[in-house]
Amino acid sequence: MNNVLIKNATIVNEGKIAVGDVLLKGNIIATVGSSLTNIPENTEVIDATGKYLLPGVIDDQVHFREPGLTHKATIETESRAAVAGGITSFIEMPNTVPQATTQELLQEKFDIASKTSYANYSFMFGGTNDNLEELLKTDQKKVAAIKLFLGSSTGNMLVDNEEVLEKIFSSTNMLIAVHCEDETTIKKNLQEAINTYGDDIPIKLHPKIRSEDACYLSSSKAIALAKKTGAHLHVFHLSTAKETDLFQNDIPLEEKKITAEVCVHHLTFTDKDYDEKGTFIKWNPAVKSQKDKDGLWKALLDDRIDVIATDHAPHTLEEKQQVYTKAPSGGPLVQHALQVMLEAVKGGKISIEKVVEKMCHNPARLFQIEKRGFIREGYFADMVLVDTTKSELVSKDNVLYKCGWSPFEGTTFHSKVTHTFVNGNLMYCEGKFNDEIKGMQLTFNR
Repeated sequence: MNNVLIKNATIVNEGKIAVGDVLLKGNIIATVGSSLTNIPENTEVIDATGKYLLPGVIDDQVHFREPGLTHKATIETESRAAVAGGITSFIEMPNTVPQATTQELLQEKFDIASKTSYANYSFMFGGTNDNLEELLKTDQKKVAAIKLFLGSSTGNMLVDNEEVLEKIFSSTNMLIAVHCEDETTIKKNLQEAINTYGDDIPIKLHPKIRSEDACYLSSSKAIALAKKTGAHLHVFHLSTAKETDLFQNDIPLEEKKITAEVCVHHLTFTDKDYDEKGTFIKWNPAVKSQKDKDGLWKALLDDRIDVIATDHAPHTLEEKQQVYTKAPSGGPLVQHALQVMLEAVKGGKISIEKVVEKMCHNPARLFQIEKRGFIREGYFADMVLVDTTKSELVSKDNVLYKCGWSPFEGTTFHSKVTHTFVNGNLMYCEGKFNDEIKGMQLTFNR
């Protein structure tokens, strides 16, 4: 059994900060306390004086591109970048090639991850207009959620048949995660822009094409349907202040049937950044105004928004540098998401306890992930050590994504992940990886 003692760490967990020690035995957190004694022989000791010890981040929305799109990324490359950024568990989306819309295709992704993933993993099953029977076979103890594209879909994954949509909402007890943008509104706006500019539409029009109205119309419809059917709904990547008024904060997360997520890019960038960043910050939903960014922060801090995630979605440099209509939306984020939020802590926008709540505790609560997301005795030892006295400049030389770029290139972060433990194994340490051990499949207490 591999035993590790982390000493003198500044532990951030369940709303509290305290200096203490954590003893790991094998995959599990054995003891949390101070000045621990009766330490087993041959225990590796890590002195974490001056460093924060956080639960491992759980990213509830990533696109790791495998199978079928592996020129952009693979589960291996992106999970490796994720653990370097303090993400110890991820939930990946179904819009790969082929799409994970049958149980057999979903299992193929689990099989790939079991052999290659540095982090713990789960996947979502993709709903379509015609796979309800297959969807209902999904094992809720092994699969994170059902994913529905109510806009911005790929292939045949746009669920636009309202009768089918209501059947899905009414028929499953599983959490339903949704991308909400109204396709009719977007298509109309896009055609008007093409009529004026052709394919080379100015990127600053992206938030006008994928507009506030498109987001709100779709989100409000999904929420109305969830209330009608009693479905458990999770709305991904809010991008507008207006949408935040659709959510509540007057009951605990565990009692909510309708929840919301915000991504780090919508908390970081605004439409003013398109001039410098161009299509490198082209996302769906679009980065919008300062007013929207401020509204998202307000809802995050007052608990109308429950989770912070990445929507990590890499594309090659060549793909992103095309004209507007051909440049795909999405960008790589898992390596730097925690640093982004710790920069906000440094700037006084949010407490580190709240960051841990939104990135570690709440994803575990929301998805009912077994024994993860907290520094608790008996839980899996997924943890991250962060040094907030070290700075790191993001450059092409230290970006780990297969696509080889980051929207944060040129940014200096005033914190650095030094150690990442996945199931008690030191998976990342000061730039070096453990290539011998893989992550575990997440299970769910449902």
